[in-house]
Amino acid sequence: MSSNITQHDYHISRQERNRQNDHNSFVIWFTGLSGSGKSTIANHLEKELFKNGIRTYSLDGDNVRSGLNRDLTFSLEDRKENNRRIAEVAKLFMDAGMVTITAFISPLRKDREEAKKVIGQDNFVEIFVNTPLKICEERDVKGLYKKARAGEIKNFTGISSPYEAPEDPAVEIRAEEETVEESVERVIKVLKEKLKYNE
Repeated sequence: MSSNITQHDYHISRQERNRQNDHNSFVIWFTGLSGSGKSTIANHLEKELFKNGIRTYSLDGDNVRSGLNRDLTFSLEDRKENNRRIAEVAKLFMDAGMVTITAFISPLRKDREEAKKVIGQDNFVEIFVNTPLKICEERDVKGLYKKARAGEIKNFTGISSPYEAPEDPAVEIRAEEETVEESVERVIKVLKEKLKYNE
């Protein structure tokens, strides 16, 4: 960080924004293999929260990599940088009073731990969408697994690049055993107390 950068002291705090919204702000971090159902569950969760008056914003691989992170590849080094930038952006949205929902593969534990440090442990809700590789590959909605198996995509998580499952997520979803609605309901149960704003 440059020595010429000075942290600006803004007049409106996160706490004041939370008070106005009448709910706390934090980051919900979905992780899992490509095709596991992360984005689908995250989108349904956001819809339910929004319906209940919760201020939300979603970040996922498509909307971040097509803009902010379009200069990054899928090498482990660039994945780390992708993760870092996402964490910093998620923190900004959280400070703005939003319940920020992220849906990224984020394959390495150490990178997710770094994100947790940036965002703050108490503000970081990790959701593991635990869908077996075989099922993700059968779905292959975008045809990426087929390309990875053919060697057309390098560093593809689960095929030619590692995925390290969370050891103690706030919620573990087994998408092949429950519906999207059931998954969202379980996540909301975990979030209820966290959302309550108390002075």
